[in-house]
Amino acid sequence: MDLATLIGIGAAFAAVIASIFLEGATPMSVVLPAPMLLVIGGTLGAGLATTTMSDFGRAFASLKDFLLYKRQNTGQTVELVVSLAERARREGLLSLEEATREVDDPFLRDGLQSAIDGMDPEDLREMLEARIDARAAKDKVVAKVFSDMGGFAPTIGIIGTVVSLVHVLENLSDPSSIGHMIAAAFVATLWGLLSANLIWLPIAARIKRVSEIEVSRMEVAKEGLLAVQAGSSPRVVGERLRSLAGEEIPATKEAA
Repeated sequence: MDLATLIGIGAAFAAVIASIFLEGATPMSVVLPAPMLLVIGGTLGAGLATTTMSDFGRAFASLKDFLLYKRQNTGQTVELVVSLAERARREGLLSLEEATREVDDPFLRDGLQSAIDGMDPEDLREMLEARIDARAAKDKVVAKVFSDMGGFAPTIGIIGTVVSLVHVLENLSDPSSIGHMIAAAFVATLWGLLSANLIWLPIAARIKRVSEIEVSRMEVAKEGLLAVQAGSSPRVVGERLRSLAGEEIPATKEAA
């Protein structure tokens, strides 16, 4: 699995904590329940207000899959499709019926089964493209939930600071506590900026990137399936898919 986002967020927080120690303070000086509750609760509430309950729930339910995403090898997909093209060219499309059980990718497996069942090429293309578009649209909604919260968090932090400063002005008669109260007031702004730039926005960017990778892989699989259905030469299929993948995928010996 690819842990880049989790490692990056962890490293960023570690840098913040290290800077607090270097300033001669302790992390507990910024871990204050009231401003943290306001920023986190307010951000979640504002994020919920921009979408629907189902979309909001889906965003957090799918978060684990995006953060622990394991990138599939596009080269393996290409080689699998090429091997299917070779077999279909030798034995016919119906000979691939048994091979569908060995395909792990649901998108590739379902498309291959539809081709074997005799679906019209144009209908197959439309079906595959519809599934790709649906995946991209769903991921876009999920990314937007976190992106919106990243936009709200700093402003909500400022709101928390203003609320705290109002409390400070109400207690000017006690000069000895003003310094501590003002410092606490700015903690809300800190958590607003911190959560936006170290949590919500990086997660949104991660979701967008994972979606791009998956959509690209699905596009390669789509073109491969259509080529297999059309009975194209395995060599031509391999060269086209490697070109679409845009990666340094070594060529194997394909049948002409």
